Amino acid sequence: MGKCPRNEVLRMPYYDYLCQACRRPARLFFTYAEYGVKTAVCPHCQSDTLQRRIRRVALAKSEDARLDSFSDDAMLAGFDEDDPQAMGRFMRKMSQEMGEDLGDEFNEVVDRLEKGESPETIEKAMPDLADTAPDIP
Repeated sequence: MGKCPRNEVLRMPYYDYLCQACRRPARLFFTYAEYGVKTAVCPHCQSDTLQRRIRRVALAKSEDARLDSFSDDAMLAGFDEDDPQAMGRFMRKMSQEMGEDLGDEFNEVVDRLEKGESPETIEKAMPDLADTAPDIP
């Protein structure tokens, strides 16, 4: 978050709640100073019987941590190089670990592998694919 000038009020994110009275979700915003002090009130029915809901969280990984996960034997568990579906799952998992969009062609190849299509059939159907691959020294 970086440094904050003295006396500046930092704002926390929105907090999600479920109202126990009307059963509707509510998203409320609190500053650091308000959170835990100010009573959460449902914007729909004005009830103060709200239950905090924890939403999904994302964890940032360093590039080193992502690369380390590739050396983990669990990453290769169930991988069969002769099974197109296993190859497709592995390729998708690798791209997700790297956190980068590898493009439409990559996604098409992975989709086709996951459906059980052989790499050879995909290569024949996409002859330009080999031409766009980077040269490996």
